[in-house]
Amino acid sequence: MTQLSEIDLEFVPLGDTGLRTSELQFGTWRFGKETEEGNVEIDEARAHELLDAYEEAGGRFIDTADVYGGGASEEWIGDWLDDRDRERFTIASKIYWQIRDGDPNSRGTNRKNVRHRVDAILDRLDTDYVDVLYIHRWDDETPAREMLKTLNGLVEDGRVHYLGASTLRPNAWKVAKANEIARREGWEPFTVSQPRYNLVDREIEGDYLEMTRHYGIAVCPWSPLGQGFLTGKYDREEGLTGESRAAESSRFEDAYLTEENFDAHDVLDEVAGEVDATPAQTALAWLMHRDGVTAPIVGARTVEQLEENLAAATIDLSDEQVERLTETKPGPYDF
Repeated sequence: MTQLSEIDLEFVPLGDTGLRTSELQFGTWRFGKETEEGNVEIDEARAHELLDAYEEAGGRFIDTADVYGGGASEEWIGDWLDDRDRERFTIASKIYWQIRDGDPNSRGTNRKNVRHRVDAILDRLDTDYVDVLYIHRWDDETPAREMLKTLNGLVEDGRVHYLGASTLRPNAWKVAKANEIARREGWEPFTVSQPRYNLVDREIEGDYLEMTRHYGIAVCPWSPLGQGFLTGKYDREEGLTGESRAAESSRFEDAYLTEENFDAHDVLDEVAGEVDATPAQTALAWLMHRDGVTAPIVGARTVEQLEENLAAATIDLSDEQVERLTETKPGPYDF
């Protein structure tokens, strides 16, 4: 197995921002996350171990959100950064979800909420700015022009460098509309996007990718391993009968544990064997080879898992192997 010392992540352009980002970004959504049993998936000590490992591999882009761990993720990242040069790291966070019960203004992208949330983010991270601020979802209750005016103000006062839009796969037109408003008004547009995208979830290979190319928007996919499906840990027969998924939602089964997806996984296993890699590494390598993808976001519960995922950067797939994997699911995948 490739060791951390053998991994040296490269930097790639972050869309048209002028920034360069690590070819694999590190997602921290499990930091401080409580399980149904009341346990914490990743505590602060483990979080710092993972950040150390990511840094050792040359990683410099850390992705978080103000709701991850109820704010603990940002606090722990901020503590970790205290002993480092902040300028060497690109930090992204997100806003949207309601944070106070009974307060409808603590949700969405209204001006009151956005300004309050960004102040709290900067305080927890103990930094003067975030490099990328994502809207975690689209807020249909706040007019796009009002949202953009507020977000542009954050850029102008230096608290935010660039704007991003997360999880808007079916709504490419909303991002396009917002960017046209920004162009007309001379405001900061969306220049980074974060859709779900992996070998078996290919919805963005239509208007969405075409839109991001048109506007020079970076594409940083989350869930690149299909919520663990592409790691190879689910058995075809047990998965389809649900016996191995008793603790999971039926939505996961419906989305991933299908004959079509297991057929795609069979091809993934074949290619993984050819390049002497794990299915997870091969799925990540395929995504990194896809035209239009900037840098997938990887996460892990342990340093060993993170090491395995980051080693995907060392795998070189042939054009034939990329094409074979791409053809595992039907659709307009000629981007």
